[in-house]
Amino acid sequence: MHTPWKDLPEEHKRLIVEGDGDFCGIKGFFEWLERKKYKIGVRVFLSRYRGYIPCPDCNRTRLRPEALYVKIHGKNIGEITRMTIQEAHEFFNHIKLTPFEEEIAHQILKELRFRLSYLVEVGLGYLTLDRRTQTLSGGEFQRINLATAVGFKLVGSLYILDEPSIGLHPRDIQRLIKILQALRDQGNTVVVVEHDREMMQVSDQLVDLGPRAGEQGGQVVFQGTFDEILRNGVHSLTAQYLKGEKFIPVPESRRRGNGRSLRIVGAREHNLKNIDVEIPLGMFVVVSGVSGSGKSTLVYEILYAALGRHFGFWKGRIGAHDHIEGVENIDGVVMVDQSPIGRTPRSNPVTYTKAFDEIRRLFAQTRRARVRGYVPGTFSFNSPGGRCERCEGSGVEKVEMQFLADLYLTCEECDGKRYKSEVLEVHYKGKNIYEVLNLTISEALEFFQDVPRVVNKLKILDDVGLGYLRLGQPATTLSGGEAQRVKLAAHLSQKEGKQQLYIFDEPTTGLHFDDISKLLRCFDQLIEAGNSVLVIEHNLDVIKCADYIIDLGPEGGEAGGYVVATGTPEQIAQNPDSYTGQHLRPYLNIAGTKKIMKSEPMIENLD
Repeated sequence: MHTPWKDLPEEHKRLIVEGDGDFCGIKGFFEWLERKKYKIGVRVFLSRYRGYIPCPDCNRTRLRPEALYVKIHGKNIGEITRMTIQEAHEFFNHIKLTPFEEEIAHQILKELRFRLSYLVEVGLGYLTLDRRTQTLSGGEFQRINLATAVGFKLVGSLYILDEPSIGLHPRDIQRLIKILQALRDQGNTVVVVEHDREMMQVSDQLVDLGPRAGEQGGQVVFQGTFDEILRNGVHSLTAQYLKGEKFIPVPESRRRGNGRSLRIVGAREHNLKNIDVEIPLGMFVVVSGVSGSGKSTLVYEILYAALGRHFGFWKGRIGAHDHIEGVENIDGVVMVDQSPIGRTPRSNPVTYTKAFDEIRRLFAQTRRARVRGYVPGTFSFNSPGGRCERCEGSGVEKVEMQFLADLYLTCEECDGKRYKSEVLEVHYKGKNIYEVLNLTISEALEFFQDVPRVVNKLKILDDVGLGYLRLGQPATTLSGGEAQRVKLAAHLSQKEGKQQLYIFDEPTTGLHFDDISKLLRCFDQLIEAGNSVLVIEHNLDVIKCADYIIDLGPEGGEAGGYVVATGTPEQIAQNPDSYTGQHLRPYLNIAGTKKIMKSEPMIENLD
């Protein structure tokens, strides 16, 4: 075919789709493939061409017409499940029933109102009732479970929550705290792993582990009340930040950028209200706003997807918008997210950052290695040669347990050391390759101090707060935050020259105050190298350090999707319509964070 599809006459289009005689057409070809779906290759092939459209019969309600004939207050169950939690809460609170209906539905309505109110309280009012669980973020899913737990009204239970404030705007954290206090007041015990200041401030007991991370941690540095840690937490790094002895300073000046920008025109995906957004380049830009205001939709589904399509690596759907101006002002776009750096134990921090290449060269240059004819590849556990062939360099053997989880056993031949015994006889400064991989990054910096090409790569990992990781630590054991910082280190080690746009989605997840300070220094390095940094964030210590803020809102869901304010943190703080600005004010007006730590929670009126 040499004629574009749009220029073909309707008769030819029908012939191509429907077929004719010996030619089965596109439709016939896929019907034939459907009969071969038992083959995995066919299923994979079909998935590349399969799209999803609303069912014309049920219009996404997933119910037969008979079920939709039943209505409550003029709405059927399909219309109700399309409501947001906030809308459903208001609907059932104001529903008018006859005395007979009220008597029948009294207990059901009571329970329904109670559960919806808690979902609203934990900041999930913007979610629709029919939202699929696989599309929820980890923080959203955890808060739904929390609201469910409150609804059960259990007594004498232990609740353990891992950073429930993830994805929450400062406005909503006090609401979350009220839920946790309600669980406690019911007679339960609530244990929270958290870095949020306000959460620490209202806790009954604060247990601070440290003093540092990794090998330098694992001890109880302090245990007591919030007031006690302020008075007596002498050796606690957390206490130093809470007291204001250490703090993340407000920048003395804001960058003006390089004079160029990206401009998203007509963004209207999901709840975005056909907005135009300008993103200055050559500076640190933060996209802020309450949960569900449209931040991820704007940055990921529209901006990143459209730029990815432009640079040739994005094949998926792009969020609805008119166009993006200024794409010629950047050389590429990089999403530094919290996805794993590798899916097998073979991947680790030093292989990802290419530091292991230099280490293998050092071992290959030793006298014994040269005598035996070893090359750098001999010291790789990812290729045949020097690795243990029984476990293929993984150090463990997988035993498939059929219907149970697979079992991993230490390799009996290499005893988990990954290499052949003769390779382990090669030493550099008294250590073999297995012992070097067992060093922490901080220890390796000292061990390789006279080898700049190794130190330069490892130093970046240490700068992003990962000095406690072991060189050979499997990627599968890294947390999302650790994986994100390993990626950041890899980008920091790249040579200058290209003007990239780096996008981060809540990079402070799981980070201590001290780690956030290191992260901000890394952002500065990226910008000084000629790049631009765009961050979706709720953490006020990060927001106050931005050069430019784009604040979306004013609320989540349908009440959001507007640009509330743009400008420097000082300008946002003066905008009365910005929730972010209201909470940002104390961080800009007070040196450090000392007074914030000792004050009462900043949110007073929640209703």
